[in-house]
Amino acid sequence: MRVGVSSVEADARALHERVLLSPAMAGADLTAEVSTASRYVVPAVGAKRFTVAALDLGIKAMTPRLLAERGVEVHVLPAATTADDLLGLDVDGLFLSNGPGDPAVADREVALLREVLDAGVPFFGICFGNQILGRALGFGTYKLKYGHRGINQPVLDRRTGKVEVTAQNHGFAVDAPMEGDLIAPADSGTGTGTGTGNTAYGRVRVSHIGLNDNVVEGLECLDIPAFSVQYHPEAAAGPHDSEHLFDRFIELMSEGSV
Repeated sequence: MRVGVSSVEADARALHERVLLSPAMAGADLTAEVSTASRYVVPAVGAKRFTVAALDLGIKAMTPRLLAERGVEVHVLPAATTADDLLGLDVDGLFLSNGPGDPAVADREVALLREVLDAGVPFFGICFGNQILGRALGFGTYKLKYGHRGINQPVLDRRTGKVEVTAQNHGFAVDAPMEGDLIAPADSGTGTGTGTGNTAYGRVRVSHIGLNDNVVEGLECLDIPAFSVQYHPEAAAGPHDSEHLFDRFIELMSEGSV
């Protein structure tokens, strides 16, 4: 949504024209403008258990901190990092952060994630990272008429039946069907109906749904170690309703290390 608020321009029509001339978000590729210029490491608190690569698409400082508190050494990487460079770090997991822009043009990030999923590396994504996972699985994305903003957005966790109070700040969503428990992309040859279709990475489930407008708020892969949510578990809405997702990521990496 583009908007203008001015204490200088008194002509509403002129202000409206300025708003219309501002860049649209649809088609915008902005991650390079907000990502870190160089890699940095957030050390694990206490004994180190795992090493995670966090691709910075606009990451919040709280995210690597919450991982570090769980014994994770976090390597925060520039958005332009290649899959070869990332996998060369011999990490136990990959995290894709939130960030601005249109996921429909994030082809580089989608290609990187597919290489990581092919390598069997456990994955957790939030916000933009959820949209990237959706695209990597073969789903589309679309711009919401009204974006989700605020710290009191109700989301149903279909795995547990619980409703979480979440923080959200996004204008795009994953276009995945929610009928039944298992889903497949429309172009996968198995349809989008009720139930048994596979993606290129096996079975996938819409794990979370926004209760205000039934938007996809999370994805869960059942045959590979990957999941994501559209909202911000690091933002302390609820205040701790969604922090368990970081523990779930730890569990995925623990299963892979056995």
